[in-house]
Amino acid sequence: MCSDRAFHEAPLPLFDADEATAALLPEGRLPSYIKDHRQRLRARFMEGGAAAMPDYELLELLLFRAIPRQDVKPLARRLLDRFGDFNRVLSAPAQRLKETEGVGDAVVQELKIVEAAAQRLARARVMNRPVLSSWDTLLDYCHTTMAHRETEQFRVLYLDRKNVLIADEEQARGTVDHVPVYPREVLKRALELNASALILVHNHPSGDPTPSDQDLAMTTQIETAARALGIVLHDHLIVGKSRELSFRASGYL
Repeated sequence: MCSDRAFHEAPLPLFDADEATAALLPEGRLPSYIKDHRQRLRARFMEGGAAAMPDYELLELLLFRAIPRQDVKPLARRLLDRFGDFNRVLSAPAQRLKETEGVGDAVVQELKIVEAAAQRLARARVMNRPVLSSWDTLLDYCHTTMAHRETEQFRVLYLDRKNVLIADEEQARGTVDHVPVYPREVLKRALELNASALILVHNHPSGDPTPSDQDLAMTTQIETAARALGIVLHDHLIVGKSRELSFRASGYL
């Protein structure tokens, strides 16, 4: 769909009466029912936080800034119907978001700002801190940054001799079921950073974190090369939609 096209179709029966799509309104004017609805949502958020709101209402709050003079509830519903939940809407590729009627550059920008803020907050909780003593925080960070991606991504966490995280770097991006990994590049970067240990992380867009034969073989290659250089491979994490798999906890390392 064209990114700057307003959505004007008739109300759909699956929405409540106040969810009907509003036509574009004159500059600076907002019907009282939309204005009151926005005020109620904002007040409820300030009183009870995100826990007091379903996904579509939290998404509405984000869309208010991008679309100031329309009822955004139908668009919030449309995005959730397409992508599944709030997190997947935020992490969806920009081009796929724009395929949703009513989504233009302003909407994509607001969603991506929030996604970036969430990732930066999660990253701040693990960077320059001992990783092994804050494992749950690390898992939360990996889940936030990778669980809802539609293609595979391979990251390496580089640690110093005190197991403090000194670098978190994306090594490669792939397809929905494959990502190319080059052990030599992983270890070369470890030497450049003077890292003493590694944690490998990649996601499975299918949602199932069970390692493939290729995952197992690649991990063995990196572990062997790392050991020869005096570098420890602490773990390899595979991030699924709702859970993560640890190679060490599962007996693969």
